Amino acid sequence: MKFKRNVLRVLAPAMAMSLLLSACGGGGGSGNGSGDSAESGSGAKVKIKWATWGNPGELTRFQEFTKEFNKTHPNIEAELIPIPGEYEQKILTQLSGGTAPDIFYGGDTTIVKLIDNGSIEELTPYFERADSTIKTDDYADGLWGPAKSGDKIFGVPVDCNPMVLWYNKKVLSDAGITEDPADLQQKGEWNWDKFQDMTAKLHAAGKYGYVVENSWNTYYSWITGNEGKVYDDSGKFIADTDPKAVETWKYFYDNLKAGNFTFAGTLPKGQGSDAMFMSFQLGFAGAGRWYLPEFKQNKDLSFDVVPFPTKTGQVEPAAVATAYLTMNKATQHKDEAWQFMQAFLSKEGQTFRLQGGGNAVPSVKGADDVVLEGNIPAHAKTFLDTRERGYVIPTAEASIPGLSSEITSALEELWLKNIPLEQGLKNLGEKANAKIKDVKG
Repeated sequence: MKFKRNVLRVLAPAMAMSLLLSACGGGGGSGNGSGDSAESGSGAKVKIKWATWGNPGELTRFQEFTKEFNKTHPNIEAELIPIPGEYEQKILTQLSGGTAPDIFYGGDTTIVKLIDNGSIEELTPYFERADSTIKTDDYADGLWGPAKSGDKIFGVPVDCNPMVLWYNKKVLSDAGITEDPADLQQKGEWNWDKFQDMTAKLHAAGKYGYVVENSWNTYYSWITGNEGKVYDDSGKFIADTDPKAVETWKYFYDNLKAGNFTFAGTLPKGQGSDAMFMSFQLGFAGAGRWYLPEFKQNKDLSFDVVPFPTKTGQVEPAAVATAYLTMNKATQHKDEAWQFMQAFLSKEGQTFRLQGGGNAVPSVKGADDVVLEGNIPAHAKTFLDTRERGYVIPTAEASIPGLSSEITSALEELWLKNIPLEQGLKNLGEKANAKIKDVKG
């Protein structure tokens, strides 16, 4: 997933991990078929495979998790199958060919395809088992999104990344900004006017105020921050006509024209928000917790986080990026696969994966201390608050292949070309709803 792009620090000792995993409960299921075994005879182990994407740091942590899981579950031998590139395409090919792993990550748009084509197991009955160590109530309500079909659950959020604004204290101070955004937010004064004033000062000082990333989680965080709507109940795209959404687009349009905001597509080649932030060129960057590992390594950097500003100054819901752990419907070892999923998704499993300045936020309740450890950044609780009131990609969008790309393409055209706002929004609505109509028939 896009938000999983920074290296996790591997700090937890193996002994601690053993204790965590054993706390998840281990007993052995017999599996639901013959399948492969690691050994023969009475001490046979059931072999299961699981797959995910990840950078080298993440994969190292996943390997350690797998190793400790095997130690604490003597009847199971789990094997990690890393798929670092073209993940969705490879998983879909493996599923169609009958070679997919027993357990695997599903992206927030991929999972809809997997549900529709019947590739993944419904997990609702597993949660309802008396001996299940994880329950649906353990996870923030807004994170299920496209992993649910009606009341049926097909995937569990592995962790998440609530969208916030990171701000560079030195860059703000050098531009003559004396008010702290987090202080303003706590007083109910963190609003569009304040943000526009700050970014204007940054622009006047020769700095970048705020970089607009071309992604659903950026755009929709601003729209819902103004109580706007992106889709109606029928799944029609209405962000081109909803009055609050249109007001948000105008705010973007005006500030991009004024130079207070900068569209990411116009940045110098090789430059991104994170690099510009660390080189003291940028005041505000919108992102999840994935920036923390690299920001922590820069000892000269003084930073904090704050929710996206709203029109009124009141805190509103914002977007949360996530992915889901799923079970292959064709696996011959469903009981063992569920044991692994429980351990991976539990409070203990997520604590191990994310502690030490990890690049995401737990999706499960009870593991919040990993976000607050070290008090870095000072207002790290913002991630947790945003998770609790946030939402994942709308199912109306996740269920239409190519719709997100159609929307961001139309917005890129609006920001890069000299198109009047009214015409640009008309193009946006027409393209989005044409894609929806084409897929729905």
